Amino acid sequence: MATQLDEIISLCKRRGFIFQSSEIYGGLSATYDYGPLGVELKRNVRDSWWRNMVYLNDNVVGIDAAILMHPTVWKASGHVDAFNDPLIDDKQSKNRYRADQLIEGYIAKLRKKGKDDKADAVYERLVEALNSEEMPAALYAIIQEEEIRSPDSGAFDWTEVRQFNLMFSTYVGPASDTENKVYLRPETAQGIFVNFHNVRETSRLQIPFGIAQIGKAFRNEIVARQFIFRTREFEQMEMQYFVKPGMQMEAYDKWKQLRWDWHVSNGVNPDKLRWHEHEKLAHYADAAVDVTYEFPFGWQEIEGIHSRTDFDLKSHQEYSGKKQEYFDQQENERYIPYVVETSVGLDRTILMLLFDAYRKEDVDGDSRVVLGFKPSIAPFKAAILPLVKKDGMPELARKIEADLKRHFNTFYDEKGAIGRRYRRMDEIGTPYCITIDGESLDDGSVTVRDRDSMNQERINKDRLSGYLLDRISQG
Repeated sequence: MATQLDEIISLCKRRGFIFQSSEIYGGLSATYDYGPLGVELKRNVRDSWWRNMVYLNDNVVGIDAAILMHPTVWKASGHVDAFNDPLIDDKQSKNRYRADQLIEGYIAKLRKKGKDDKADAVYERLVEALNSEEMPAALYAIIQEEEIRSPDSGAFDWTEVRQFNLMFSTYVGPASDTENKVYLRPETAQGIFVNFHNVRETSRLQIPFGIAQIGKAFRNEIVARQFIFRTREFEQMEMQYFVKPGMQMEAYDKWKQLRWDWHVSNGVNPDKLRWHEHEKLAHYADAAVDVTYEFPFGWQEIEGIHSRTDFDLKSHQEYSGKKQEYFDQQENERYIPYVVETSVGLDRTILMLLFDAYRKEDVDGDSRVVLGFKPSIAPFKAAILPLVKKDGMPELARKIEADLKRHFNTFYDEKGAIGRRYRRMDEIGTPYCITIDGESLDDGSVTVRDRDSMNQERINKDRLSGYLLDRISQG
């Protein structure tokens, strides 16, 4: 029996949302291409984030930093030395796992069996191991002593745990040597930090202010799974908010609420969202929380809000030799700002929206699949459907389409029975269908069908664009 994830993957390919990358050559693992509907959905989510992050905040501006950066950037950020995952292989199945996630899965199984005391003890050992200078050996000891078996083969036949750096490397120029080695960025944040003074000076901004960016990042993930949830090439939407030291918790609480509200504003069911407080903080953070969503494969992180202290700017000051201090004229003092970060995965957000919108319904003995997207993020806002391909209906429909396209994205379809065309639009999430029939030729009225209620209303074509814009803005 197909799982909901299988159904989503099938729908995405069938309707042109998302395809396996390089599929005609057998595909490339954990990489995906966005099709005609996928790019529209993605663009709408990007626009929503940018509008809420930049346009609605007077002290937040944007940047688009290069993917390739000076290699010392990643030394300063700690990625060269510390951006590692603990890797372990099942010798029988040849499958590869993250050792810490393997132990976390074991702890979850213990809790399901009601063995909370045992689970707590293993969890304490896991935390100690992750903080240990001998982390690989410490994680391996837990796996061995608890006899944790492979989730896929059931075998207890492991390699030792070893560290695996997640950055992709390449070379600039004709020579492939160490001096010319660079990295595909594993995150977009560092492009913001190294441009702190450039942006501040040219934008004439004073603390507190934020710098936002949307862009690609790359990580050579050990385990990439759950469709587009974890991929090796992905897109981030990040904002770094610079504040005076001591004011970071106020900004942290502010952005926590704003980011939660944004996800809900996109139509996500708030009952499927929850906070996950970090018990183990990164070395640079003094507070961290995730917005998580309840996928069919469990609660998973969508967005992180982190108080990063002054680690990043201080580290870049040390490695570059360039001052990253800010002179506060009002206080007449210099300091390195603290940073509050919001970082949301665009691809993960797309997957969340697909799951949250997906439903199957029985209608008069028939079934329909619906993507109940909020109208503002739906790939098409309206479909224009002439009832038949004659008697002047297509010509009138094309005129209506031309008028509506000045305001939002539309889809024209004149093929097949009207009921089937409605179902196709339901399945790709189009909130409104406009049907042109014989009566339309007589009095200029058209039928507007609502995707969710399936109610139909007659509207004069001259009022149509205003009517739909009003509904889209409210929906």
